[in-house]
Amino acid sequence: MDTEPQLDGDSVAPDLDDFDEVVEIEHESLPSDRYFDRELSWLRFNQRVLELGEDRTQPLLERANFLAIFASNLDEFFMVRVAGLKRRIDTGIAVPTNVGRAPSDVLRDIAKKAHELQDRHADAFINSLKPDLDAAGIHVEHWSDLDEADRLRMREYFNEQIFPVLMPLAVDPAHPFPYISGLSLNLAVRVRNPKSQRQEFARLKVPQNFSRFIALPDDGSGRMRFIPLEDLIANHLDDLFPGMEVLEHHVFRVTRNEDVEIEEDEAENLIQALERELLRRRFGPPIRLEITEDMDPVTLDLLVRELDITEQEVYRLPSPLDLGGLFEIAKISRPDLHYPKHVPTTPVQFQPGEPNTKPDLFRAIGSRDVLVHHPYESFATSVQAFLEQAAADPNVLAIKQTLYRTSGDSPIVEALIDAAAAGKQVLALVEIKARFDEQNNIGWARKLEKAGVHVVYGLVGLKTHSKLVLVIRQEGGTLRHYSHIGTGNYNPKTSRIYEDMGLFTADDTVGKDLTRLFNELSGYAIEKKFKRLLVAPLHLRKGLVKRIQAEAENAAAGKPSGIRIKVNSMVDEQVIDALYLASQAGVPIDVWVRGICSLKPGIEGVSETIRVRSVVGRYLEHSRAFAFHNDGDPVVFIGSADMMHRNLDRRVEALVRLSDPAHVAEVQEMFDLAMAETTSSWHLESDGEWTRHSTDQDGRPLDDVQNVLMRKISARKRSAR
Repeated sequence: MDTEPQLDGDSVAPDLDDFDEVVEIEHESLPSDRYFDRELSWLRFNQRVLELGEDRTQPLLERANFLAIFASNLDEFFMVRVAGLKRRIDTGIAVPTNVGRAPSDVLRDIAKKAHELQDRHADAFINSLKPDLDAAGIHVEHWSDLDEADRLRMREYFNEQIFPVLMPLAVDPAHPFPYISGLSLNLAVRVRNPKSQRQEFARLKVPQNFSRFIALPDDGSGRMRFIPLEDLIANHLDDLFPGMEVLEHHVFRVTRNEDVEIEEDEAENLIQALERELLRRRFGPPIRLEITEDMDPVTLDLLVRELDITEQEVYRLPSPLDLGGLFEIAKISRPDLHYPKHVPTTPVQFQPGEPNTKPDLFRAIGSRDVLVHHPYESFATSVQAFLEQAAADPNVLAIKQTLYRTSGDSPIVEALIDAAAAGKQVLALVEIKARFDEQNNIGWARKLEKAGVHVVYGLVGLKTHSKLVLVIRQEGGTLRHYSHIGTGNYNPKTSRIYEDMGLFTADDTVGKDLTRLFNELSGYAIEKKFKRLLVAPLHLRKGLVKRIQAEAENAAAGKPSGIRIKVNSMVDEQVIDALYLASQAGVPIDVWVRGICSLKPGIEGVSETIRVRSVVGRYLEHSRAFAFHNDGDPVVFIGSADMMHRNLDRRVEALVRLSDPAHVAEVQEMFDLAMAETTSSWHLESDGEWTRHSTDQDGRPLDDVQNVLMRKISARKRSAR
């Protein structure tokens, strides 16, 4: 059997095993009701976001941001997850959910919980956030709050800026009910002809190319004042329906099925198929109708009938609707109302040796593996700098990279274009099926192709979700591999708010692993065996389950054992069952999960040794890490894979094993911090509820994981000077 390179001074680690054999998991000792429903678990995750929006110990504008995130999250949940359940029912393919329930039953439970959360969300804005904003000099006004001088100036603004772009659409025998685009705000207006006394209905779309909250003129008080755009429009309806009597007007909003389904055909152009599907997405069936609580029965009956939705899909809420618009309020420049500013540090190994010099990243990586932790450490001075140096280096012959999501004006894409212009071989695997980024990625793919980059779109039936860069450099007559394997997207903007990790290495074994993997991704098949990588879909799950089983065997033999897992979602039944069996063998297991968790901890005789924690805070916890005690020779992986069916069966994912003992210790310390009783987190109970632990018994705040890491990494930089 082949062996890995030496991992420390004394031992040589075995190969990652032959994963061709099927991993069998004995289920006889496990109860049938051993999983939480994944959809309801997701709603509980969004409830944790809401709790931060309700928390008056958080900075005021950060609370506004959390309320906006809650709204945006819930929109996507309906567009994708609820839409998927409805599609199963409508097509007659009522496949049971992960807990064996009928989709119709789950939809009822979702509706009940979603109604509860949306009511709570609206209450948090009206009775908590808004009064606190008022006290801080930031006012979200209603038309009725304005004095005559304000009204005159806003009428002028309306007539000059807004009125020309409005398009009222009548509904009558000559004008069928108009298409209502998903997530748009609309006014349902009922008018009466004073001559004939005939009542008519019209729909008025609130234009989306204006700010959601319109700034009011400075009144000299120093206050910042805003009015919702729909409120401003609603108070000028007489200008839009001259000669008619406006009887009723109400705001409503429709959410539609916007999940993309592509039937892939190797003979078909994937981009063209996706572009057609994106056009179809705009006309997906409605799945939620939000209305203001004052809507009259006549208007509501018309909307329900024309949109063909059920009563449980109607959400009656106080105005304003669409609190995702609070993102605009949250961006107000008031440093006193935000988290203290944090400037990411440059990783110690990537700092220049002399003042006013540029660091040589290849030399740094060549001398020792470098583990970076964003956003505590800078994406710009690590990942971005690595690619930019590779593009400019005449000794670099080739660059290969996966792109799942990136940003507008991406320096990553520009670096690849520069490299191609310099005559290097450049391969970009662009995943154009990245949900809700499809159109952006099509644009980047075409731009890269025009620049001479070799662009491929992955494998039929699989999304490429792995985060990989491989640079081939000529050094002294030989070729050397420089690799980056990360947990997050190559996106400079999200790198400032997503917590992620990445490994830079010049290890030849990793380089050869990535060379084979990129060849397979641009070709036809996926290699089954790698040395330091675990790759989905063929053997990542098997590799992890084997590691879990090895810990169970050690525990059963009386040896030390332990498993620690950090993921965004824990849903996969095979992995969960393996953890249950390891728990039954006595293995201490820590699971740190941001979002969905179908695993039930603390069940007697099943999962008594399993603890589950969640951290929701300033940064979005996004990294994935897997640590195994391995009888005192710890094994730690980081990478892109969550424990979900789609990640393990329908995506190309990659985990890399850390070989530097300092990096292994760093990840273990991160787990120690997150799981400590002195750290603020949510604890998952055996009944599915999440309990927040944020203060000690004396009411003092517990440690914040992200603040502690921020301070620790900043201190590390200072000590390196």
